[in-house]
Amino acid sequence: MSKKKRPSPSTRIRKTELVRNIINVFNENLEKTFNYKQVSSLLNIKSESQRIFINQILYELLDEDFLVEISRGMFKVNSRGGYITGTIDRQGVKTYLIPDDGGEMVFIPERKTNHALLHDEVKVFLYASRKGQQPEGEVVEITKRAKDTFVGILDVSENYAFLTLDNRVMTNDIFIPKNKLNGGKTGQKAIVKLLTWEANAKNPVGEVIDILGDRGDNNAEMHAILAEFGLPYKYPAEVEEAANLITAGITPQEVAKRVDMRKVTTFTVDPRDAKDFDDALSLRKLENGLWEVGVHIADVTHYVRPESIIETEAEQRATSVYLVDRTIPMLPEHLSNGICSLRPNEDKLTYSVIFQLNDKAEVQHYQIAKTVICSDRRFAYEEAQAVIESGEGDYKEEILTMDRLAKLLRAKRFDNGAIAFDRVEVRFEIDEKGKPVSVFFKEQKDANKMIEEFMLLANKTVATHIGKVGKGQKAKTFVYRIHDLPNPEKLATFSVFIKRFGYSLKTTGKPAIVSGSINHLLDEVQGKKEQNLIETLAIRSMAKAIYSTSNMGHYGLAFDYYTHFTSPIRRYPDMMVHRLLEKYANDGKSVSAPEYEGYCEHSSAMEQLAANAERASIKYKQVEFMSERIGLVFDGVISGVTEWGIYVELIENKCEGMIPIRDLDDDYYNFDDKNYCLVGRRYNKKFQLGDELRVKVARANLDKKQLDFVLA
Repeated sequence: MSKKKRPSPSTRIRKTELVRNIINVFNENLEKTFNYKQVSSLLNIKSESQRIFINQILYELLDEDFLVEISRGMFKVNSRGGYITGTIDRQGVKTYLIPDDGGEMVFIPERKTNHALLHDEVKVFLYASRKGQQPEGEVVEITKRAKDTFVGILDVSENYAFLTLDNRVMTNDIFIPKNKLNGGKTGQKAIVKLLTWEANAKNPVGEVIDILGDRGDNNAEMHAILAEFGLPYKYPAEVEEAANLITAGITPQEVAKRVDMRKVTTFTVDPRDAKDFDDALSLRKLENGLWEVGVHIADVTHYVRPESIIETEAEQRATSVYLVDRTIPMLPEHLSNGICSLRPNEDKLTYSVIFQLNDKAEVQHYQIAKTVICSDRRFAYEEAQAVIESGEGDYKEEILTMDRLAKLLRAKRFDNGAIAFDRVEVRFEIDEKGKPVSVFFKEQKDANKMIEEFMLLANKTVATHIGKVGKGQKAKTFVYRIHDLPNPEKLATFSVFIKRFGYSLKTTGKPAIVSGSINHLLDEVQGKKEQNLIETLAIRSMAKAIYSTSNMGHYGLAFDYYTHFTSPIRRYPDMMVHRLLEKYANDGKSVSAPEYEGYCEHSSAMEQLAANAERASIKYKQVEFMSERIGLVFDGVISGVTEWGIYVELIENKCEGMIPIRDLDDDYYNFDDKNYCLVGRRYNKKFQLGDELRVKVARANLDKKQLDFVLA
């Protein structure tokens, strides 16, 4: 018996193309019926054998419920389609709809996007789909643009100009008529507002609304990053003017309303270059033998009044933004670096949590009160660390006592199931022109941890004070900082991945058992080449912490109640918490939960944008730093694998670049998303997440913040 001849690869590919084209014919003619001859004509296929092949495919699509047979040999789409709303997302070069109802992602072919861009809210017509195939659709309406301003580089001709975009939100350049150029010149970074985008037009039309400066200029590039994420890069003059009219107002009458702690030893500990000192610590031994620790926070809401223009601006910004070389404050500098900042040897109004602790760091009593303080000393973290390490220096007894108490608080926290995400942060030494001259790593040392523990204790105490009520009582609406349990699927995938490095992880059981296993893993990877990779993936397997009026506790910190109270100069949620505390202390009624949930959602979204902008500024400086190292060879670790290439993080400086898949020319590589690897078809060579590689720096594209490597 002769063996049935298998179709050649080219035949199989041809069939795939034919099926795709036939589906398009029916999806584009939803109300029409066709037989195989009509479909063949529409596809310009004249070969009789190919026409018979099309007839065969039509019956296969009938079996798959994609088509219905209206009469013998006449087919129509089995239109189970309809309209669906959602948000546009991109994965690699493909466009998808994330449905509002949480259903399956819908693929949108490029020619059917109707100029919809990343994160736009849209209405989509769902095409009929084959059994087991991903749904497909067409954008019929853009209901809300995610953004209508774009950052890029101007290319000016005699009668018109284009804005070449330097992000991946839009692939088309924006056409700018000469009268909408606003004085822009070729090579300048600019912000352009979208005016129109006709259905049949390849390019949208826009107008220049701001010139940021010359491409490559540090200020222009940092402002471009902020504008790209929709974050403000300058302060409205009227807000600055309103802030400048505010005085400290520390009158005898104001002091009389507060707990006066100006004679208690008090100090601040902050980064070397900080100017906005949110928090201070005080310490004294009480006659009852307990330690009184005061956590004193700038009383920002005493100065920023509800419904003022300063308040409105702070609410919109929701957070200060920290780029590589600058801080963009939430509040005008007169407040953030002046009146509210807890500078040494100046009387300051504060909102404080004053603890009485025993020698085991157990809280015996606490008081939440409006206070007035005078800081005795401003420490940089490095100075406080030197006192802890040497046992010598200013206020050594206070610092050493607080360090000892903080270590007891920290140990207790981890015993309860907290997770130790003390990640190494990449930092740059920047010269006066903003150019990165060297890379260094910022680590959490005892001085950082000492401040962190007392801030955590204050935040937890304030949240518990409002949130924990007696049986049968209802807690008043409050702003919590919540952190959900890890996603079990992500944790299981992460657990499988780390096995290849010889590590294991418990993914089921009580939260404290899982978190204990995560901590053990994080301890094990310290100092190993895969440390940064595993820490990054561990964080990705966790939920994101957000603000909410619905308390679910904070998994990562192992707290049942947690909020943000300690940084009102740089975070709007802390201002909300201060106001609610004061309102409820004066027997105020509970505020509206839906209204405050809206504030929480906005603050969480702005926090995420600020984090994205910070990462983009670090990425820009990494590319700028490496642009002077083209051709040099470095050791690296594969930190990401995608269908378009391999991401490699250099061990020496943690700069990340990509080896494009087109540059792997020794074989044809397939992407295996389940095992985080690329596999060569012919030689079976494998590039897997976590593998070590030697790479050469090939290209550095500052406009795209992109670093390209090749295998050394």
